[in-house]
Amino acid sequence: MIANATSEELKNSYTAFGHFARAWQFFQMTMQVGDIPYSEAIKGESDKNTKPKYDTQKEVFIGILNELDQADELFKKGATFSGDFIYSGNLTKWRKLVNSFQLHVLMNLSKKTGEAGLDIVSRFRKIVAERPIMDTYTDNFAVTYLNAAGSCYPWSNTPVQVNPFVIYSALSTTFINPMKANGDRRLFYVAEPAPAKITGGLTASNFDAYTGIEPSSKMADIVAAYNSGNFSDFNKRYVSLFNAEPVGLLCAWDVKFILAEAAVRGWITGTPAQTYYAAGIQESMKFLANYTPATYNHGVAMDAEYINTYPTTAGVALTGSADNQIRQIISQKYIAGFLQNCDYNAWYENRRTGYPSFVLNPETNLNDPTSKFPLRWLYPSSELSYNTDNLTEAIKQQYNDNDNVNETMWLLK
Repeated sequence: MIANATSEELKNSYTAFGHFARAWQFFQMTMQVGDIPYSEAIKGESDKNTKPKYDTQKEVFIGILNELDQADELFKKGATFSGDFIYSGNLTKWRKLVNSFQLHVLMNLSKKTGEAGLDIVSRFRKIVAERPIMDTYTDNFAVTYLNAAGSCYPWSNTPVQVNPFVIYSALSTTFINPMKANGDRRLFYVAEPAPAKITGGLTASNFDAYTGIEPSSKMADIVAAYNSGNFSDFNKRYVSLFNAEPVGLLCAWDVKFILAEAAVRGWITGTPAQTYYAAGIQESMKFLANYTPATYNHGVAMDAEYINTYPTTAGVALTGSADNQIRQIISQKYIAGFLQNCDYNAWYENRRTGYPSFVLNPETNLNDPTSKFPLRWLYPSSELSYNTDNLTEAIKQQYNDNDNVNETMWLLK
């Protein structure tokens, strides 16, 4: 694409997109395992280098942050491009994404604010003060679906796209219980009432009609709960509609919650954390209200008054210590991220902050020891086979020669 660009401005846009794509992919990879090839990566064809060295996780993050800075500068000097099914080549939208993603990366470095060479807090402040970032759900890095095979909403089961797995779905207690406790009407937009509760006389508009399944329970208990109808399924719109809702890998509400956490941590000042936090909840609610037909909200609508006041109600509004406020922020980010975001985002948040709180059941936990969650993936066996020396050295430097899922990567120390 870069080589065939018809103007310098178009070349800037394509180069910017390349930097963003690299930063995105390297970030996902290093979050899973720790140190990875970066400076010598993807040079098998150009440099005949099929055995790249491993860079430290710190070096990888510095590279990611620098590439995102470059992407923003190049998009600023770029030209609208065709073939873009996310933002239709809109450069302002791409700049918002690039800068919002850098805020996401920086927040994942929250344990490293004192690390030389990263400038985490100053970078964060500069982006918030000087660059465009996501503001509304129309800025989401999201795919809108079409009524065509392979292009429908992923969970839909329609005449043009069959989904054989819809009969097994159930929602968890971690997701449902906080919404029930706080009277969060989003529950009616994303879930179905438990069949046993309806049979027992409750209506679909009653919070008590919704029941989650604890995923850490024994499989026999889960099957028993499911077979007895004591579970809540996904809202039927996710199955029935080919375009149930756009799915975003990074969304405006994520950015609002990131800003709220930054305010609690003292990284940014001037706007209270509650303001950002409320905006995150409200943007999630507006999104669901916009994409959920009235026939699917079980008769419990989220009108403008409800959306405006809900984040300030008792039990929802930020309160207490900084740690408690971060707990509230991450918990709300988890709820807003239902069927959105990249894989494992919630686990990364739990790994970093302890929130959202997941139940650890030693009787079902397959980790060794069963008293703790794992912290990382193992390196792929193919890398051990084809890049043995570099991988062996990386494992030695990071994990004392022990490629174990319980070892702590630099990011988390």
